[in-house]
Amino acid sequence: MGSGKSTVAGIFVEHGYRRLDSDQLVREEVLPDPEVIAAVEARFGRAVVLPEGGLDRSAVAGIVFNDDEARLWLEELVHPRLFALWRTRFSRESEASWVVEVPLLFEKGLENWFDFTICVATSYEQQLARLEERGIPRALAGQRISKQLPLAQKLEHADYVLLNDGSVDFLHEQIVRLLGSLTVAPRR
Repeated sequence: MGSGKSTVAGIFVEHGYRRLDSDQLVREEVLPDPEVIAAVEARFGRAVVLPEGGLDRSAVAGIVFNDDEARLWLEELVHPRLFALWRTRFSRESEASWVVEVPLLFEKGLENWFDFTICVATSYEQQLARLEERGIPRALAGQRISKQLPLAQKLEHADYVLLNDGSVDFLHEQIVRLLGSLTVAPRR
């Protein structure tokens, strides 16, 4: 969260990659699914359902980021549906080169899905500042970050690391160098 995954993915798109944003798929396709809504309501109560029938994501987040068992239950509900959407997108455009934003890549052992992995690294203070800019209170941002693997472990697992405490131009330069080192150019 707040590391710059979306910025990096956007730069990859500029260089010919197709983008798949896992958070967006969850928001727009998984969570609105009536089966998912019914399961979440059955588990957490009517208070997590908006008057128009969709899930109140803030209410759900308030529960799952305070209760690890609830968070893991929700992940077990959501992730298989997300992975099915990935498979569909990949098979629909099997010749494309993809950049996929995966917030819990290493936490969930998903790195084997991909040809290579990139960790977008930034300082904890920078993460908090970016999340505050998005309207997430500092304490809540810190709580959510604490549910992820520490940055040091992500750095160990990643095939490549991009540093994102500087300018967007510096980030872009790193990506251009990385793309130049890859043995396969993106397929459009």
